[in-house]
Amino acid sequence: MISRVTAPAMTQTAMRHLQANLSELARLQQQATSQRAFSAPSEDPAAAAAALNLHAEQRRNEQYARNVDDGLAWVTTADNAIAASTALLGRARDLTVQGANDGAMDATAKEAIAVELEGIREELLAKANTRLLGRSVFAGTSNSAAFATDYSFSGAPGAEVTRRISDNASVRVDTDGAAVFGTGSGSVFALIDTIIGDLRSGTNVGPRLNEIDDRLTAMLSAQGAVGTRQSQIERAKEAAVQNSVSLEARRAAVEDVDSVEVLVRLQAQELVYRSALAVNARVLQPSLMDFLQ
Repeated sequence: MISRVTAPAMTQTAMRHLQANLSELARLQQQATSQRAFSAPSEDPAAAAAALNLHAEQRRNEQYARNVDDGLAWVTTADNAIAASTALLGRARDLTVQGANDGAMDATAKEAIAVELEGIREELLAKANTRLLGRSVFAGTSNSAAFATDYSFSGAPGAEVTRRISDNASVRVDTDGAAVFGTGSGSVFALIDTIIGDLRSGTNVGPRLNEIDDRLTAMLSAQGAVGTRQSQIERAKEAAVQNSVSLEARRAAVEDVDSVEVLVRLQAQELVYRSALAVNARVLQPSLMDFLQ
């Protein structure tokens, strides 16, 4: 059986093919200008779903990176304050050793040591009340200064400041000021006050050296714990950077196009479309309306 082919049928077929070629040309032009593999989820639902998941992972990783930077600032500030406090207490120990040498020290020399110790006590108190962005790094979640003038501690037991640095890990970024400096009459500040009083009253300050050593040990122990957390946060920072690079590469593989490849395909599609136009212009005969026009 021979199928009957009419001029209108040929015209409709030609227009349908031309429209398909033009749609493909428009799609490639959109890819070339936007550098995106698709402009709407309907064009590639699977890729669109993957892209949404990747964008969510990127936002989560960016938040972790911000948490890491903030946490690193906290532990670094605390570490610097403890290191400075250790140096100050070491100087206080040296002065106490000098003051314990009763045979070679007169009242004037002891008074000079007492005055210097008063300055060290004030510096220690200032270090204990170190703040970062208005928050005390030694008072946990409290917004007040860590230590008052009577050496009482404002932090609440167990009130820790933490930062989530990965899907499965959170780290404490503050430091317990009570563990570092002691509290009230058992604080390092009260200890220095006692040494000052002993110097001025003529009491032997030699026995206070063991107390100073105990406070130094507590400070060094706290500094070691801070250093451990600092190392953990720094590792998390490296992981966040690596994840950022990996996620961006995966996102680009899903959403972005190869510029060279899409330009080659665009030129090929332009050639196909122009060829189709030329062929149809030669094959399709003018209609009666064309003659009348």
